[in-house]
Amino acid sequence: MLIVITLLLCAGLNSVQSLDILGVFPAQVRSHFFAFQPFMQELAKRGHNVTVISYYADKKPRDNYHVIDLSENAPVSEVNLPITRSAIKTFFIMSIFHVMGGPYGCRILLTDENVQNLWITQRKFDVIIVEQFDSDCALGLAYKLGAPVVGVTSHMLLPWHYNRLGVPYNPSYVLFDFLEGGTKPTFFQRLQRAYWYSHFYFVNKYITQRLEQSIVAEFFDDVPSLEELGANIKFLLLYQNFILSGSSLLPSNIKEVGGYHIKEPKPLPDDFQKYIDESEHGVIYISFGSNMRTSTLPQTKLESIIAAVQELPQRVIFKWERKTLPGNPKNIYVSKWLPQNDILAHPKILAFFSHCGLLGATEAIHYGVPLLCMPIFGDQPSNAAAAEEAGLGVQIDFNDLTKDNILKKLKTILDPQFRARVKLLSKAWRDRPVSPMDSAIFWTEFAARHNFTYKSRSAEVPLYQYLCLDAYAVLLLILMISVFSIKCLVSLVLNRLKVGNMKSKRE
Repeated sequence: MLIVITLLLCAGLNSVQSLDILGVFPAQVRSHFFAFQPFMQELAKRGHNVTVISYYADKKPRDNYHVIDLSENAPVSEVNLPITRSAIKTFFIMSIFHVMGGPYGCRILLTDENVQNLWITQRKFDVIIVEQFDSDCALGLAYKLGAPVVGVTSHMLLPWHYNRLGVPYNPSYVLFDFLEGGTKPTFFQRLQRAYWYSHFYFVNKYITQRLEQSIVAEFFDDVPSLEELGANIKFLLLYQNFILSGSSLLPSNIKEVGGYHIKEPKPLPDDFQKYIDESEHGVIYISFGSNMRTSTLPQTKLESIIAAVQELPQRVIFKWERKTLPGNPKNIYVSKWLPQNDILAHPKILAFFSHCGLLGATEAIHYGVPLLCMPIFGDQPSNAAAAEEAGLGVQIDFNDLTKDNILKKLKTILDPQFRARVKLLSKAWRDRPVSPMDSAIFWTEFAARHNFTYKSRSAEVPLYQYLCLDAYAVLLLILMISVFSIKCLVSLVLNRLKVGNMKSKRE
């Protein structure tokens, strides 16, 4: 009888602690959702009732996990780009995301019948998790549903996030999400950062947000400005960690949770397992992510990669969309799909030649695998710079992709001393008071339990106060008055002495 009562009490306790959670992920970027999906699944696994709005439906039915699939009413326009490097390409991609992606996705989100049913039926949620990327439209939906908001990213802070969250930005040492230079940029790189920071901030605030605000107004007539809603999110779960990205000044409501997408490695398929296990000198893993087509590498660049790795004793696993590589090199295993997390976890993987997307870089540091970074666009240049500064790897510019350069870089990270330092870095990365997943879930539950505002006061302080211009002006005025007063006093004393001397002479 006592056991039955105990079980009933536990069941009651679990039902009280269970939360209704909505996740809104309106970006059509699969690599972003790769980070968010494990988080949402874990929330459901821990007993919360989870509803997810995205373009990527979970094919496996799960308890407490419900999906609103936006792709049912709109085709998914995946980012699938050729591998080339240019400033014009980066500008073009970011412009599409800002001017077209955000407003376009906003309309798809708010016109979806299942999404509309949420506010029509006045569905109640305890907390709403919203991706913070190129669109703030979902914040309007969250406001209408009346629940506290937790923001999530799959990248570092973007230019339009600093000001609203009260985070200081200085191009002299703060990583810029789209540019190289790390924390020690050159003068030209600082000049670039200052320009592009202002450009992206202006475009987001005065073009993207205004377009989205007008779309939101078609559905709701009482939603505050999206910028205000963005500034009032309870917490931002930032997908980075200081071991990789370096120390930064972050308010208390921004929590670093980089690494929560990494799962326990699964056994590899037999062919992969056999190929890696039988490698006498270890394996080099080459993959340029899910958003770029490796087969679009220029012929000369591809031949340089193949020629370089053929001079090394290691075997190679290469993510390649076609059946074979030119020349059918014997030491290279090619596949269209690779279980990256499980491969990197294998102790015989000695190096990772990558575009340096943040999820891949995170997996590399987690498993202690040195990186050869070839950044192309997006956050890859800043990730590569951070990885090099941290000691996780080295960089190679796409335009310098020659056989000799690749060979030199690979030999650097294959050096036992370099790899030993990376293992120490990995040990520090893993050494945390709580796991990144536990941290992300705790702060999400905290926001639901305590619906207060935790934002930094610096986000609300006027610029003249933030820079102390009024205080300095008063101090300058006091100094000027003091100097003037002293000057007048000295002049008066000197004049009186002069008059006294003249009288003395007359007498």
